[in-house]
Amino acid sequence: MASHRRPKQPSRARVTVLTATAAAAVALTSQAAHADPKPSKSEVKSKVDKLYEEAEQATEKLNGATEKQQKLEKEVDAIQDKVARGQDELNEQRQSLGAVAAAQYRSGGIDPSVQLFLSADPDSFLQQAGALDQLSAQQTQQLKQIQAKQRKLAQERKEAADKLAALADTRKELGKKKSEVKAKLAEAQRLLNSMTAAEKAALQAEQDRANRASERTALTSAPGTTANPGKGTGMAGAAFSAAQTQLGKPYVYGATGPSSYDCSGLTSWAYKQAGVSLPRTSQAQANAGTRIYSQSQLQVGDLVLFYGDLHHIGLYAGNGQVLHAPRTGTVVRYESIGNMPFQFGVRV
Repeated sequence: MASHRRPKQPSRARVTVLTATAAAAVALTSQAAHADPKPSKSEVKSKVDKLYEEAEQATEKLNGATEKQQKLEKEVDAIQDKVARGQDELNEQRQSLGAVAAAQYRSGGIDPSVQLFLSADPDSFLQQAGALDQLSAQQTQQLKQIQAKQRKLAQERKEAADKLAALADTRKELGKKKSEVKAKLAEAQRLLNSMTAAEKAALQAEQDRANRASERTALTSAPGTTANPGKGTGMAGAAFSAAQTQLGKPYVYGATGPSSYDCSGLTSWAYKQAGVSLPRTSQAQANAGTRIYSQSQLQVGDLVLFYGDLHHIGLYAGNGQVLHAPRTGTVVRYESIGNMPFQFGVRV
């Protein structure tokens, strides 16, 4: 005979435990399903390369801000020196006119016009045309010279104040650019640190192979060889020859040599050795000569610009190669011009 007893119901405590356990299991499963998988070595390399490129973009902006600051500092110093000299000249002119007043006093009294001038504001006095009749021609000329000097000094002081304000803004901008570069490099380093020792070794091996390939290119594609019959001439040739001596030097943002370089630091240093002064940034160097848009027309030593915003620059090495300082983590080396988006060349 079948039993009709009702099955035993689970206690409320047991239901609570089971429910909590199930919820935890679901939560863990959900987290596992949505957790970001660890990026592969190639993904890390791609992200790091992108960050290095962005750091180089920020570096060229930093270089521009640095150059602007240095220029403004020189201008401010020059204006302040001019103001100081002008004030000395004004003091001498006042002393000269004061001597006239002293002589007049000794002879019986100071001319009222001179007495009024020796107060703080000669401009208001000179506006009284009738008073000029009371002065000698020499005194009138002295007053006019002093008036002109005062106006000039006022203009120069205003110019100095404007330059100082611009300098303060530039220094603020410089600080932001430095922070941006450092942030990009720190993020790249964080990604590199997330790799295993084996992955880091493999990535370093790839970089070493790229550097060795650069060395082989240097040996087989130097100007005048069978691989590259072209040869740099004039200033461009001299600049290229100088740049060749820097092969293997490390890339360091903001560096201009001789122990390390960034991209525009290398090109400006190389041309300096040839007696040519180039602007500091790649964007400014893009306007340093005649632009050449056809790669077939490039000559050894021509500047070559890359990327739409022109944030990278190198020297054409012939045979479809560029000699440049690529980015953080690399050295000055040769590379195929096709590895980057070529924009145009510049013949200085």
